[in-house]
Amino acid sequence: MTFLATQFSAQVLDWYDKYGRKTLPWQIAKTPYKVWLSEVMLQQTQVTTVIPYFERFMARFPTVVDLANAPLDEVLHLWTGLGYYARARNLHKAAQQVATLHGGEFPRTFDEVAALPGVGRSTAGAILSLSLGQHYPILDGNVKRVLARCYAVSGWPGKKEVEKRLWDISEEVTPAEGVERFNQAMMDLGAMVCTRSKPKCELCPLSNGCVAYANHSWAEYPGQKTEADPPGTHRLLPADAARRRGVSFPASAGGSVGRVVLFSAVCRRSGATRVAGAAPDKGR
Repeated sequence: MTFLATQFSAQVLDWYDKYGRKTLPWQIAKTPYKVWLSEVMLQQTQVTTVIPYFERFMARFPTVVDLANAPLDEVLHLWTGLGYYARARNLHKAAQQVATLHGGEFPRTFDEVAALPGVGRSTAGAILSLSLGQHYPILDGNVKRVLARCYAVSGWPGKKEVEKRLWDISEEVTPAEGVERFNQAMMDLGAMVCTRSKPKCELCPLSNGCVAYANHSWAEYPGQKTEADPPGTHRLLPADAARRRGVSFPASAGGSVGRVVLFSAVCRRSGATRVAGAAPDKGR
């Protein structure tokens, strides 16, 4: 690795103490319920957008039992504008599960939290580390970007082997002490400095060991998902310009030119060739 784990975490924690976010609504008088609510809302959504929604939810549902007892329609109404409504439905289901299976007390073990609808490994780790200081690494979108760039982890993070590599790094650099601050710092670093476009590398505490920064290759990380052709479809390839452009196919047996077309393309399928073309407007 480029960094020793202790060096990495020390630099991140030092940056957080100076510049990290510490006064967000869910950071005040933290509870697992508050952190869970914020983490679900923050999925695919920016902090500035989430804040008023979080405050409205907490005013209406101050406890997880209040949320569990609310009609789903009311939950969805309060969620209007945040998008990704499956999050709201899972939030309501999870609250009911907490009320039914845990007596209204938000669970405090990893397996129990991870079993809640809509909660995965990273979200469970964030809930327990940020609210209770339990030692769990996280790997949300911001953290993936920081680690992928710093350690030049190629490939789309949605691929199993790439995600495993990033989890391995996250586990290694997460310190034994100060995990609550460290995890918040990593999320802040990705959101505030190591942004998707135009990262502020000169302000990053990790720039002295970041591979992407050294190679001027930050735009390459994390890798993008490559679109595969759906089953049963076939790519159209440009026809040979010198031989085929501008004529129809097949040509007559005598070699005479057929009617003119605007373009042609070749589709190769199982050893066969198909040609597609577009005719000009009438009168051309």
